[in-house]
Amino acid sequence: MTQIDSFGCDVTLNSVTALDQWNAMSRAFLAHSSKTPEHLSAVLTDAPHFALAHAFQGISYLTLGRRELIANSQAALVNAKEAVAQVGCTPREAQYIQALEAWLLGHPARAAEIMDAILGGAPRDAMALKLGHAIRFILGDARGMRQSIENVLSAYDESHMAMGYVLGCHAFAAEELGDYELAEHQGRRGLEMASDDAWGLHAVAHVYDMTGQATAGAGWLGGQADRWAHCNNFGFHVWWHLALFLLSIGATDEVLDLYDQKIRAEHTDDYRDISNAASILVRLEIEGVSVGGRWEELADLSEKRAKDGCVVFADLHYIMPLARIGRTAAAESLLETLAVSATNEGCDMSRVAKTSGVPAAQGILAYYQGNYRDAYRQLAAARPFMQAVGGSHAQRDVFERLTIDAAMRGDLMEEAKLLLTDREKNRGASDAFSTARLQSSTTEQTSRTRVAPAVASPLPA
Repeated sequence: MTQIDSFGCDVTLNSVTALDQWNAMSRAFLAHSSKTPEHLSAVLTDAPHFALAHAFQGISYLTLGRRELIANSQAALVNAKEAVAQVGCTPREAQYIQALEAWLLGHPARAAEIMDAILGGAPRDAMALKLGHAIRFILGDARGMRQSIENVLSAYDESHMAMGYVLGCHAFAAEELGDYELAEHQGRRGLEMASDDAWGLHAVAHVYDMTGQATAGAGWLGGQADRWAHCNNFGFHVWWHLALFLLSIGATDEVLDLYDQKIRAEHTDDYRDISNAASILVRLEIEGVSVGGRWEELADLSEKRAKDGCVVFADLHYIMPLARIGRTAAAESLLETLAVSATNEGCDMSRVAKTSGVPAAQGILAYYQGNYRDAYRQLAAARPFMQAVGGSHAQRDVFERLTIDAAMRGDLMEEAKLLLTDREKNRGASDAFSTARLQSSTTEQTSRTRVAPAVASPLPA
């Protein structure tokens, strides 16, 4: 038996209760709500043979980038196929299972293509749209994100419950491609329809970041915290954006307070949370701010994840605390994992690990060992390929800052100027970071005195 879900799609459910929970889960998922797992659990309790729910669960596990959860995802695939054998599924639901299987085989890009195929037959399936968007975000495929949404955008209108969330996704994709006017328009419009769309809210914050409007960005987020209060750990990331604005305007004490009270309010080992934390500490230290012992807990958690090798973006943030406080053995273990991944040509992440992951990780390690010229050389080699590690321009900017700082500390002032100019060109405007360094890089002496970070002296063991 099938029923119609809130997107207007057939779902293989015969329980009204399960359908209600599925619809609630779908909306929670779009809103990055912490209630999503609760609703999914209720669905599977009431409808254990609902193949689509198992497929969604398996894909969700893979987005977390944790080695130990691959087994959970594999189990979800088995459960999905058993459910099909028991009660069947629709062709659309079968495609979700195919997407899960493709990703488990090491091909997330193929999984995203399958989501597009789902949208080809069911353009109003906002779950497929959001999952494809999320997968391509992990892959750094901004053009794919935008194209996927624009292929089906005309199928949505204000009568569709997901319209606001879809506009939020469109806003983010547009921002990542430098279409800032469209991004801000769509983000603000989406929030009018879905007030809890934290993704769209943060897309507008990205516009302020990329166009050098730190004060306006801080005002945008600072007055709307209720819009992400419902979030899962994505809420920590929105607080991170506020911290970036505060750092840009020099409010470093507020940044540290925000770090302790919001960004690391929970000492999780989710790679997205660690990336928020590590990257803000790097930025602070480059600006000469002492961060005390905050690296320690990040290093403890990162050391346990050194062998994950699931997402290059995660690995590059795990190595930051390990290198920063001198846990060389763990850092080298992580490098070894990346090197092995680079040789696995049957996996989408192999090329990423080879072209950007290994050299960037080597560069970060060299930076914290005080080998600045080598750090610059490695990070600069990775730089043309860093888009593929995933995340956003704002997130990847930490690698830009490290590369520039390595050049300046290595007395490569001309190289630093070229990087600063190119960074500014790739953004929508200058910002406090580039302005200060372009001014201070006129002579070697001023570059040393005005941008020397707190870690300029030999790092503690």
